[in-house]
Amino acid sequence: MLRTSGVILALCSVIVLLLAACGTASNTNPASHSTENTVHMSSMQFVQSSITIKKGESVTLVADTITPHIIANGTWEQGKAHPGAEPGAPQVKDLQVAGNSSQTIGPFTTAGTFKLYCTIHSGMNLTVQVV
Repeated sequence: MLRTSGVILALCSVIVLLLAACGTASNTNPASHSTENTVHMSSMQFVQSSITIKKGESVTLVADTITPHIIANGTWEQGKAHPGAEPGAPQVKDLQVAGNSSQTIGPFTTAGTFKLYCTIHSGMNLTVQVV
């Protein structure tokens, strides 16, 4: 009985070590899965109201709560939605970001300042500065 328990414990240890080794693989491609261009969203706001990225990069929006968001080109001004896109901006219309999920916008191929907003949460604006 003691020997059987030892074998089972050894097998479990090997399985745990294999799973841990699989989970620590590193990504050698710095462009993929970058967290540098990530903007988090709370229930009713972007956690940061602006982000600066390089030309050719994208922005990943992450909903940290169960609240869904619908993102589009434009902005909220004095409580009123102003849809519209600046020349050179990626076209974003009714991009749904479900709660506890993410969506990527881009690439932004033109330098400039671009505005995005959540169409269902008044005042929820994001400025993307592309350099």
